[in-house]
Amino acid sequence: MMSAKHLGVMIAFAGLILLTACGQKQAANPLAASASTAVPGKITLGENSLQLKQLKVETVVATEVPASSVVAPGKLEVNPNRVSHVVLPVAGRVVSVLAKLGDSVDQGAAVLRIESSDSDAAVGAYAQAQAGVAQAKTALLKASADLDRARDLFDHNAIAKKEVLNDESILAQSQSSLDQAEAAERQALRRLQLLGLKPGEYGQQLTVTAPVSGKVLEVTVVPGEYRNDLSASLMTIADLNSVWAVSEVPETDIRFIRMGEPLDVQLSAYPGETFRAKVTRIADTVDPQTRTVKVSAELRNPQGRLRPEMYGQIQHVGAMAKLPVIPAGAVIQNEGSSMVYREISAGVFEPVTITVGDRVGDRIVVRSGISAGDRIVTEGVLLLRAS
Repeated sequence: MMSAKHLGVMIAFAGLILLTACGQKQAANPLAASASTAVPGKITLGENSLQLKQLKVETVVATEVPASSVVAPGKLEVNPNRVSHVVLPVAGRVVSVLAKLGDSVDQGAAVLRIESSDSDAAVGAYAQAQAGVAQAKTALLKASADLDRARDLFDHNAIAKKEVLNDESILAQSQSSLDQAEAAERQALRRLQLLGLKPGEYGQQLTVTAPVSGKVLEVTVVPGEYRNDLSASLMTIADLNSVWAVSEVPETDIRFIRMGEPLDVQLSAYPGETFRAKVTRIADTVDPQTRTVKVSAELRNPQGRLRPEMYGQIQHVGAMAKLPVIPAGAVIQNEGSSMVYREISAGVFEPVTITVGDRVGDRIVVRSGISAGDRIVTEGVLLLRAS
């Protein structure tokens, strides 16, 4: 029977053989030293790693690019500051429509003619006002003559002083009455002028004129209609020498746009052309449904090529700045974020989350995350990620 001492020696010997065998097996696999090593947040590749040889690492270079750029769909609209609506000055029947849809009209040009009982009333009111002035003048002349006679009698002690004072009061009242009558006459004449009527002529048709120069965009009346709503628009005229480009800009980009800044407008109707606009209005509120802010910019349109309702896009380009520009192939997506692999040292890489800007061809502007001089993986990114 084996003693306890001999048994212990044999167990120790067996363990030594096992350790030696393991060491020989590990030494027989030299690739183990060159495989990927897992380090939290980093990837390390041995210098003889096949993966490392398949990677391309480049130094990041900064380039002059716009510090911000906003592109959003948009369309052209009538400049609300240059549009006017034609309304009737009085109730009446439309006799003729002198301006048709699409016509160009000048300010003051006749666009409608109407018949109205108010025209005769206006002519009669002016005639009555004229008669009132004539009557007031006659009363004033009489009051003045009465006062002169009273003063003469008073100077000869023929009447009392109170008689003179009474005539002076009558003269003052007569002058006040004349002033009021002349004011009423001026008002009645102004009414005639506003209606385009001549004094003393009854049965005249009223002529409605264009309040502004521009294009007739809408006509909502036909001859023969009777209209008594003096606030209803019968015709819309707009000056199209200036139009607005209107766009819904995402709220995340609105901080880049300022009042008075230039915008570039591209239209589907004119491929390859860019029109310069100026920001004239930025809405004070965000649309709760689309999370956008309405931006309006004014464009000059002297040749009339730009028409309301044309579709296109607006682009706002910020000031130039030096920012990193890298190959698009260097960027991968990771849970909704953009990421690159930056080389820390030979064979050691770390993932870095970046904020990307515009894409120009096969290169992407980086707004944050890496800097000029950093070295990043530009080819073999997916191989590195898989490791």
